[in-house]
Order: sequence, then C-alpha cells, then structure tokens
Amino acid sequence: MENRLIVILGPTASGKTDLGVRLSEHLHTEIISADSRQIYRELSIGTARPDKEHLERIPHHFIASHSIHDYYNASMFEEEVLELLSKQFKQHKNILMVGGSGMYINAVCSGIDELPRVDQAIRDKLRKQYQDEGIESLRMQLKILDPVYYNTVDLKNPNRILKGLEISIMTGRPYSSFLTHTKKDRDFDIIKIGLQTDRELLYSRINQRVDEMISQGLIEEARQVYPLRTLNALNTVGYKELFAYFDNRISKEEAIDLLKRNTRRFAKRQITWFQKDKDIHWFKLTEENKILELIHRS
Repeated sequence: MENRLIVILGPTASGKTDLGVRLSEHLHTEIISADSRQIYRELSIGTARPDKEHLERIPHHFIASHSIHDYYNASMFEEEVLELLSKQFKQHKNILMVGGSGMYINAVCSGIDELPRVDQAIRDKLRKQYQDEGIESLRMQLKILDPVYYNTVDLKNPNRILKGLEISIMTGRPYSSFLTHTKKDRDFDIIKIGLQTDRELLYSRINQRVDEMISQGLIEEARQVYPLRTLNALNTVGYKELFAYFDNRISKEEAIDLLKRNTRRFAKRQITWFQKDKDIHWFKLTEENKILELIHRS
C-alpha cells in the first residue's frame, strides 16, 4: 500500500477534531493540524485548540508550535509539513491532516507558488496604513499596482490584500505575476474527506461554541494579548471583536454577538472555498462508518 495523507476538512465547529482523533486511533497514526491559528502557542481558547484529553490520546503536530511574534504563511507550512511527512511515513502508512484552513491544506496537497520573503519594514508600513486609513486605502493602492489580482481577490479580506501589496511593492512586479497555480506532484496518495453539516445546525453549534469560549475565559485570554493587538496573528475572529470592546467602541454583549456573527460568516467562506475542490468526498458526521469504508477501499 502506498503512503497516504488522509485530510479531514470542513468549516469551523463541524466536528473535525473529534472525528480526527477517532480515526487516528482506528488507524494507529498521528494528526497534523491544518489550522492557521492553532499553531500559535499564545492563543488557546479563541482558536478552539484541541483539549488536553484529545492531545493526550493522539500525538498532534502544529498545535502551539509557533509564536504570534513569528512571521508564518502557507508556503512555510507546506515546507515544514512535507519534511514531517517524510519522517512520519517511515512509521505510519497513513497520516491524518485535520483542519479548516483551505490555503494551508492546498499548500500541502497541491503546492503553493514560491514567493519572495517580504521585508519586515514594508509589512509594518502597510499594517500601519491599514490601521490609520482603513481597508479602502489598501484597495485603491492594490488596484493601481495589480489590477489583475484586484479583480479576483476577496476585497473584504485585509490579509489577502496586504499580501498582494507586500509582494508588489517589494519586487516592483504585480503579485499576480507570481501566481502560476501549477500543481506539484506528491510522492504519497491523498484522500480528502469533507464534513457536511446542515447550515442551521452548524450556526447553532458556532453560537454554542462561542458561549463556551466565553465561559472558559476567552475575554481574559484576549486581554493578555491586547497590548500586541497590531500583530498580524491577532487580526482574526475571536480577538478583534474583544479588542473593540476593550477600546470602549462596543459593549461586551455587542462584542459577543459580533464574534458569533463573524464566526458564522467565516464558516460560510470556508464552505465556499471547499466547494470548489472536486476531489473532496463529502460525508455527514453521522456517516463515520462510510468514511472508514472509503479509507479502507481506496
């Protein structure tokens, strides 16, 4: 049997973590987390990091492995995961990768275009521009420097816009000129399994999860990193809403409601991203036996 990477993916709160642990126990293997926020050791509650029980039952990789002070991206994730897989496949024929970060998953499964390393001074200057002038200023600058990317990027996503501007400014070339979208060959098989959840049920689970995070101490966790709020790693759902509360721009209740709304919107974007991938086999969480049948017959 060839070495296989089994990817369990889906939107936030769809049940990936529990399923991943059960499948890993069945296959006697380990888990690689494909979550762009759970890698940060300073962020626990707000990123829905697997709890102590899950981490003790199955070895997890890329959980609390980096600092919010570190620059990190999908290209670096690809490189580090491929290096880990080359070692893990000597011990296991099957490795699970579990997460909802589509770009990180794509980087490992299909490869990502190699981009030049961005000078920190350029990154800091653009972040300050975003803080001082807002996202519209960045949009207009991107439209001038790279109209091709401007016409395809999610203009509501500041991180994507900032990435395009960073590369364009540093190299003097449009960011889009670096994007070849050439799929890289892998020396292992890949099975992608997506979790489907009724939207109303998913949104209910998200709302419940936010309430649980608050009761677990999310507000206190956010206060601890509040002085570092300008870091890119903290420009994320779960923290920026509470930062607005700390700034007295909204009430605590409004922050929690906003956190729920933004998490639901984030889940919707995840679903849209994954629906474009025709290699994904979709199952409901209750169809675990069918998932195992697919794994064993593939």
